[in-house]
Amino acid sequence: MKKKEILKLAKRDFEKAWAETGKNLKNPHHDEEYPRLHFKPGQPHPLSDTMAQLRQAYLLLGFQETINPLFIEEDHVYRQFGPEAPAVLDRCFYLAGLPRPDIGIGMDKIAQIEEMGVSLDEDKIRELKEVFRSYKKGDTSGDDLVLHVSLALEVADATGLRVMERVFPELKELTPISSKTTLRSHMTSGWFITLNALNQNNTLPVKLFSIDRCFRREQREDSSHLMTYHSASCVWMDDEVSLDMGMAVSESLLEYFGFQKFKFLPDEKKSKYYIPGTQTEVYGYHPKLNEWVEVATFGLYSPIALAKYGIDQEVMNLGVGAERIAMILGGHEDIREMVYPHTYGKWGLSDREMASMLHLNLYPVTDDGRSLMESIIQTAVEYGDTSSPCEFSAFQGEFMGKNIEVKIIEPEAGTKLLGPASWNRVHVYQGNIVGVPQPAEIERFQSPDDIAEKLLSMGKEVMDDLAIQALKKGIPTGISYMDGVAAQAAYRMEEMVVSGEEQLKLRATIAKSPSDINLKLDELAMRYINSNNKVIDIRGPIFCTITGEIKE
Repeated sequence: MKKKEILKLAKRDFEKAWAETGKNLKNPHHDEEYPRLHFKPGQPHPLSDTMAQLRQAYLLLGFQETINPLFIEEDHVYRQFGPEAPAVLDRCFYLAGLPRPDIGIGMDKIAQIEEMGVSLDEDKIRELKEVFRSYKKGDTSGDDLVLHVSLALEVADATGLRVMERVFPELKELTPISSKTTLRSHMTSGWFITLNALNQNNTLPVKLFSIDRCFRREQREDSSHLMTYHSASCVWMDDEVSLDMGMAVSESLLEYFGFQKFKFLPDEKKSKYYIPGTQTEVYGYHPKLNEWVEVATFGLYSPIALAKYGIDQEVMNLGVGAERIAMILGGHEDIREMVYPHTYGKWGLSDREMASMLHLNLYPVTDDGRSLMESIIQTAVEYGDTSSPCEFSAFQGEFMGKNIEVKIIEPEAGTKLLGPASWNRVHVYQGNIVGVPQPAEIERFQSPDDIAEKLLSMGKEVMDDLAIQALKKGIPTGISYMDGVAAQAAYRMEEMVVSGEEQLKLRATIAKSPSDINLKLDELAMRYINSNNKVIDIRGPIFCTITGEIKE
């Protein structure tokens, strides 16, 4: 009904108008039905969550956030670590860059360019030389080199790129040259530089924290080591700072994550940037874990290293590995699986996800087709148990501009219009796809336990243990075998009218696979089933024959 008609009817008889609106509800397209209609919330990365919590914990303790330098000159490592520097640098990544070569434009290169169909004159050659001279000096970036070469030659970018590839191979033969710049391997490397810049310009105490990446050229990556990790580090600088400050800060920080008891033990590593005897390991007891775990390290910076940066104050430094905390609290055993779950993690699909990946393969395109599908299903519900031989008209009238009649028939004697598996419905349980016997009509929100009890009392021998568990605990897709057959029949009737055929007969016999009931499964779900030894148990006798005929 149109809006104006509804309002007129509502003024005359509100109850009748209200009831009429319920008749206008349309079934959505099969792919827009629940449970195929599925809005899955995004999942945060456990490491990001942990870093957010660490940031909040530091802020609550009154620390100010900063970002420390990431590129550390080799000289800083020697100033901070002293004689230990060579061993520390062994684990550092050095930055390297490609040199910018002198590229000459000799007669041989001019000839090669002209052989590629590019016409040259003195102006173009001069412009091309200027481009490479500017590139050598660093005035032209590598990203823009193809563009500038193309402009100098007055050719398209594609041609300019081919000229560079074929005529100037020296660009591809360059070898990186290492610099004296390293990627930060310890947050400490950045702290000395930051504190040096703040020295004499801030009131005491200076309380700073930074949560950022560090890089270590470890011998190999394994279940507990990565070449890059996130350090959640802080410093406390004042005229006097004791080791007790490190104990108090680590305790307060880690209590935020549920740790309740703490032990402080000397660290055997004895880094030279700490005062001897101050490098301390922090162990925490978490009731969720029921054990003591190492969670942090702190110490007092050496006056020798501080003096090299002109710092007269004392500094306490505390470091917490964000990945370490995330692994502990999340119960992860392999850091690679936690940080890179899509690369190293175990792949899986939930039953809910798999239910959204089951679709009817052939589904009517038009409104007439969908109405015909519903008529076939309703006729099957009403007369499915009728003894054969028998036939029933499911639809007669105009369909896509033609007058057609659609029937459900069973000519053989001694059986019924439909086979006993026609109303089996598809469920997903523990990665298995199972066809479960059910009544032709069920309430949408009827208890699965009630349905199972009713079927068992009726003596449904095909209700094996898997089917019972799938009904009681699995995810229902809402798709019956008859739904698939009716959708396919309605789609074929649409094809019949469009192609100009006069008659159609569709016969469904015994289902042995999803395709037998017009079902298709997304490739991702099929790959999961095959790789995890799950089953697709879609079987049972349907024995349904549907005919269609165009009438004059």
